[in-house]
Amino acid sequence: MSIADDIPRLYDAALAQRVRQGIGQVPGGGGVHGSVGLLAQRLAQVRGSARPRLERPQLVVFAADHGIAARTDSAPRVDAAALRVRNLLAGRTAASMFARRNGLSLTVIDCGLHADLEPHLQLVRIKMARGTLDSSQGPAMTIGQCRAAIERGTRLVTRLPGNVLLLGETGMGNEAAALLMSRLTGIRIADCAGFGSSGRARECAALQAALDLHVDLANPVALLAALGGLEIAALVGAVLQAARERRVIVVGGFVTTAAVAVAARLAPALLERCVFSHGSQANGHARWLQWLGAEPLLDAALCTSESCNAVLAWPLLKSAEQLLETVACAGQAQDSR
Repeated sequence: MSIADDIPRLYDAALAQRVRQGIGQVPGGGGVHGSVGLLAQRLAQVRGSARPRLERPQLVVFAADHGIAARTDSAPRVDAAALRVRNLLAGRTAASMFARRNGLSLTVIDCGLHADLEPHLQLVRIKMARGTLDSSQGPAMTIGQCRAAIERGTRLVTRLPGNVLLLGETGMGNEAAALLMSRLTGIRIADCAGFGSSGRARECAALQAALDLHVDLANPVALLAALGGLEIAALVGAVLQAARERRVIVVGGFVTTAAVAVAARLAPALLERCVFSHGSQANGHARWLQWLGAEPLLDAALCTSESCNAVLAWPLLKSAEQLLETVACAGQAQDSR
């Protein structure tokens, strides 16, 4: 058995027809093709119910350091990712404040930071290394490390309550995500990294060197080990397990989309469980969503934090849940006449 051969398709045609008909009869509900209507249909399919309940939502933020970042200008400080995590845990970030305001449980995962963080009730350590190696010089991780990180991400989700998993990332993972995007989609690295035609030569050269070094790899896990990050590998495991459990998976941004894209190569049906919060034009994110066939809830990034973007999608999920509740109540009222 592979690590992802137990994730089946979800689509229930009878349920889909029932939900579409009900939504279409709600005055002012936006219709079956409006954003909330489409989201409501997705929730019904994921949960297998025309009246799903979104329970105990979990915002899980994954963090790690990356060897390739030392070759670019994205990491001016070695401890930049750790500082972001400390601010998140201290409640000083928009994501932590929005999560608290919306009743989301926040957990931060140290997947591979250089620094050793102080103990905290909302911090979970699953790291096996202090960051990855430089993927332009060799594999970022060994296959063993990559598989272990996937497994740790899987086990993490089995211990989380609720049926909604909101994915966030904090750290320096954009380069690794761009490398995975370029290799999986065939889009040139300058566009994946958001450099454009006038991109920064030093960063492009480092990333292109990594792609050239690992040009013969095709297996998704091997690609992830060579080009990815410890937090992306843990995210892959988390996404796979959440899909097995039929949780609603909210994908917050570029790095988390990288994890979903790799996981989807292993189990394509998991995309049916995913809700993408936004499509940013700042890097190749919007093009990647298009490649995945995914429609984001929001047209543009409203926040630079992936974790924050996932949280901002939560009110829309609640609106979709309430729309389905309205449909169910209307159906009950008709049946009682």
